[in-house]
Amino acid sequence: MKDVINKEHVFNHTIDKVWSAITNADEISTWFLAADFKPEAGYKYTFKSKTDHCEPIFGEVKEANPYKLVYTWIVTGTEAVTTVTWNLVPVENGTKLYLEHSGISKYEGETAIEMFESFNGGWTNCVNRLTDYLKELVNAG
Repeated sequence: MKDVINKEHVFNHTIDKVWSAITNADEISTWFLAADFKPEAGYKYTFKSKTDHCEPIFGEVKEANPYKLVYTWIVTGTEAVTTVTWNLVPVENGTKLYLEHSGISKYEGETAIEMFESFNGGWTNCVNRLTDYLKELVNAG
């Protein structure tokens, strides 16, 4: 069973714009999930779906140093504590994102396989929505 999801993407935006999009609660709420979030170690956050398609997510920020963000990820109604890590690296004409979601094997039995598949598709959608959000942000400014 695979335990880690990895996503990589290059954005044609500055590292500070991408960092703000993944750490600012108002921005996160625009492109991802409604967020009560602060990029401060120890902050207990909550992400809530704007629809009924997923249970609220909660956890604790473990690290928030430009340009690395690490937090635990707990789906309401489950016991498994997984970890999400965002690493940003400046590249020519933009920023490279390395996203990792690890610890998925902590879910029991078949649930781990289902969660892996769900999270894998969800993170692909997440990166796509972040891409669209950053494009709109640039075009609006």
